[in-house]
Amino acid sequence: MNPKTCRAKDAFTGAPVEISFNADIHSVATAEGAPEVYVSPGWVDVQVNGYAGADYNNPAVSEEEIARSIQALFRTGVSRFYATVITNSPENMTGCLANLAKAKETLRGGAAMEGFHVEGPHISPEDGPRGAHPKQWVRPPDAGEFRRWQEAARGQIRMVTLAPEWPQAPRYIEMLVKEGVVAAIGHTGADAARIQDAVRAGATMSTHLGNGAHAVLRRHPNYIWEQLAEDRLMASFIVDGVHLPAAFVKAAVRAKGIGRSVLVTDAAAPSGCAPGRYRVGEIEVELTKDNRIVLAGEARLAASALSMDRGIENLMRLAGLTLGDAVRLATVNAARAGRLAGRQQGLAAGERADFTLFRFDPQSLSIRVEATYVGGERVFG
Repeated sequence: MNPKTCRAKDAFTGAPVEISFNADIHSVATAEGAPEVYVSPGWVDVQVNGYAGADYNNPAVSEEEIARSIQALFRTGVSRFYATVITNSPENMTGCLANLAKAKETLRGGAAMEGFHVEGPHISPEDGPRGAHPKQWVRPPDAGEFRRWQEAARGQIRMVTLAPEWPQAPRYIEMLVKEGVVAAIGHTGADAARIQDAVRAGATMSTHLGNGAHAVLRRHPNYIWEQLAEDRLMASFIVDGVHLPAAFVKAAVRAKGIGRSVLVTDAAAPSGCAPGRYRVGEIEVELTKDNRIVLAGEARLAASALSMDRGIENLMRLAGLTLGDAVRLATVNAARAGRLAGRQQGLAAGERADFTLFRFDPQSLSIRVEATYVGGERVFG
């Protein structure tokens, strides 16, 4: 098969390049001229609870709804993502994972669903760190339950977020790591010793750091500082201008460094929909006119309505990042944090041919996605 070619500006360097590819990249060479369109590795989101009305935390969500949500994600530049299942009853969680695993194998765009992220139920039961997760289903780590999840998911669980203050947490993390699963710290109220125990056991990620926390924290020490200072942890951030203020995003990314920071959306089913009331798992939520997802009848955040294209814009506007660094948080860094094979080197020969083509206005710092490729196939644009 003759290779395809793509000619655009490299989003990391601004230099014009010509990429030769089929399912994988064959070569990346310097090109002549000044193309108007930018190219980057396809955007990776390791935390998507649902999108475009499809709730991944509903075990009865149809394949048609899931397919529609994947197509909507393609329009935002996402090429690979981890469908995320949050705290719920054992039956509901295994049902959701089984349903998603079937969709991944049967849907035409299912390959974009790179794997699954289980966020909870082994999190803090305390108000604040627990976030909007239902308290009645919070429970301690259980290796047997993980194996039931993994069987239902057909081996596709790639990341688990838990709170390290559970006595069982270190051994559970060691088990996850042996199974090739990323162990992430999140929704926690742990002290410094418990966080260090988790890192020694193999935890490598902090999930949406700065959120899922007490409303009031002691100045120091506290679990946000401890994770920011721990160089063995990468950290993801929800950069929607709602979950985190600009000063925190700027300071946190500086503390972790560009190489250890990751953009996630934490998007839920109402994302990309009209304002109104929706359900996310067992929780009734409201998508407000200013694009916040809150618990119905309350002001408390329940999820995010962020998309990756807007998230990259926000990294430039709120944290002062360059286009190249902002894109890095949404591509190479996300792939490394989630251990996506064939996606960790960027635009390089041998990597999977996942691309996002977009226009960029350096004055307004705005992005418009033009096309998305997955495994060498154009899926949008």
